[in-house]
Amino acid sequence: MSTAPPPLTAELEAGLRRLKLAEMRRIAPELLVTAKTQRWSPEELLRVLIEAEIAAREASNARARMKVAGFPVTKTLEGFDLVGSSIKPATFDYLCSLEWIRAKENLCLVGPAGTGKSHLLVALGIEAVAKGYRVRYFSATELVETLYRGYADNSVGRLIEQVARADLILIDEVGFAPLDHVGSQLLFRLVAQAYERKSLGIASHWPFEQWGHFLPEQTVAVSLLDRILHHANVVVTSGESYRMKEARTRGKGVTQKLER
Repeated sequence: MSTAPPPLTAELEAGLRRLKLAEMRRIAPELLVTAKTQRWSPEELLRVLIEAEIAAREASNARARMKVAGFPVTKTLEGFDLVGSSIKPATFDYLCSLEWIRAKENLCLVGPAGTGKSHLLVALGIEAVAKGYRVRYFSATELVETLYRGYADNSVGRLIEQVARADLILIDEVGFAPLDHVGSQLLFRLVAQAYERKSLGIASHWPFEQWGHFLPEQTVAVSLLDRILHHANVVVTSGESYRMKEARTRGKGVTQKLER
């Protein structure tokens, strides 16, 4: 029957607490016993303590970044159906490298509903969080509503600056709902704030030449696209909706069961 390791002295406990070395404080009692038993050198003990503290802080920071990012669901790059996608493997590999974020390039995913745009957008965002980037995710409707609230209480400038602190700003479902003049101007202000400073990830089922369908002014559409498409990786998706294929597969399964 194993016994609990002796606690740290009050002085060590207080010192580690004051320095906010929570993981060191947690594992030190047991690790000191291991170090004595296995005759670790002082350097080895210090190395293990430091590595554990760094790992714990990185994990805590990643959890905080995930919470701030605001992803609606969890999607992974491993779970993306590249075989069934129209995206070329070389393009997919480049996007997964996140080099485009380091280069402050944009990503534009354009194609019909159900062709993997949202999955890829979220999965790339989650991968970016894991690699230490600050990410913010919005649906276009949610983003404009958020900016509208800032516009109403005269805090929109501060709000845009806050969002633009992220290294990667993801805007999904662009064009799902039409924008009025104010909404278009607010979206443009955010894009202009991020231009050549941060990376934008955009997903839309509207081809660029048809953005006038949801933007009320041609000049705003042109100015918006000018900033989005400069330094952009444009990926056009095509094919049948994944959701429709899954529904058809489920339907066949139900039919087969009924026929037995």
